[in-house]
Amino acid sequence: MARSVAPALRALLEGVVDYAGFFPPAAWPLERALAGYHHYRDSRHAWMLGRFVIPAGQLPNVPANMRAPFAVLADEDDPRAATIESKQPISASKPIYCEVRPDCAAGLDSIKSAGCFAKIRTGGLTPDAVPSVDSLARFLAACAELQLPFKTTAGLHHPIRSLRPLTYQTNAPVAMVHGFINVFMAAAFAWNGERDIGPVLSETDAGAFHFDTCARWRNLSLSTDQIIQARVHFAHSFGSCSFEEPISDLERLGWL
Repeated sequence: MARSVAPALRALLEGVVDYAGFFPPAAWPLERALAGYHHYRDSRHAWMLGRFVIPAGQLPNVPANMRAPFAVLADEDDPRAATIESKQPISASKPIYCEVRPDCAAGLDSIKSAGCFAKIRTGGLTPDAVPSVDSLARFLAACAELQLPFKTTAGLHHPIRSLRPLTYQTNAPVAMVHGFINVFMAAAFAWNGERDIGPVLSETDAGAFHFDTCARWRNLSLSTDQIIQARVHFAHSFGSCSFEEPISDLERLGWL
C-alpha cells in the first residue's frame, strides 16, 4: 500500500525533478531517456516529475507526436520548448534560465533586468564541481533578495547532504554532495525571510527534518502555504539524470 505523503513534503517536491537522463553521469541514449520519462509519468511518483531536459540539437530526433514539457538547452527560442536554458540572457516567449557560477552573484542583477531566471550547478563529475555551502548559501540569499527565481542542475540525486560517489563507475571520485531537501528547504526559508541558511544546507542528519502539515528543520518551520509560495515564485526545480535515485532515497527515509 502506498504511503501517504505529508502535505508539506508534497508541496516542497511537487514537479521538482526535471529529468535529464540523456546527460551524464547516466547518459542514456535519447530513445531510452524518453522512454524512461514516459514510464515515470505513469508511475505513482509522477507528481514529482517536471520537464524533460534536452539539447536543442536533439529535438529533431524526438518523435513529432511526443507531447512533453521540454526544458531545452539553447541559445535562441524554440517552438517546442516549455522553458529555455541558456548561458546568457536571450529573448524568448517562455521562461529563460541563465546559468551563473555560485560565486558570481553580481551577474544576477543583469539576469533579473533581462526578465530571465537564474540557473546554478550544484554538482558534477568531479569534487571541484560541487559548490561550497557558503557559495550556495550566498547565491540563494542573493536570489531571494532580488526575488529572482532559479533552478539547479547536476548533483542533487540524494535528499540529504552526504558523502557519495559522483558517477556510476567503479572507483568513482567521492565527495560531499548537496541534498535536494537541504537546498529546497534552505531556499524556502530564504524566500520567507531567513538569511542564515548555511546550517540548513550543511545538515547531514535526515532526522533534523520533519514533514507533516508544516516543514521543520530543527527550530525553524514553514507552513505548507509558505512552501507553495516559495516553489511557485522562487525555487522552481532541479535537473537530475536520475529520477529513481531521489525516489529510492525518500522511500528509505520513510518519507514516501
